[in-house]
Amino acid sequence: MAFGAFNHHRQKEAMADINVTPMVDVMLVLLVIFIISAPMFTNAVQLELPRAQAGAAPQQPDSIALALDAAGTLYWNNSPLQAGELEERLAAAAKREPQPELQLRADRATRYEAVARLMAAAQQHGLTRLVFVTDPKEK
Repeated sequence: MAFGAFNHHRQKEAMADINVTPMVDVMLVLLVIFIISAPMFTNAVQLELPRAQAGAAPQQPDSIALALDAAGTLYWNNSPLQAGELEERLAAAAKREPQPELQLRADRATRYEAVARLMAAAQQHGLTRLVFVTDPKEK
């Protein structure tokens, strides 16, 4: 009976390849453990939620529709604005009680700089209710 390396009479140098069988065995055992224990980690509560049909929310009478097209033209309730009119209208809107909601629609190709300027102007006049209007995702 010989102690030491296997086959020490035939092979004098160190073995160059790695035996991966123990690693594969451990990985398979871990995989089985995770497969068995995964359902225990889900703590979902089964609820039957009520169903309701609701349409689009109507535009509030105290809201202002602002639109920016790709060229940077600003529209106030669907009418185009000149350069100096925006400041006057924002100041007048800020004085109204309750404050109106600004509904901002911007074209996909609108520069972010134009949107940021409009938001900053609204904030400077004290208008805090600003919402972004988007189209629903097409099915």
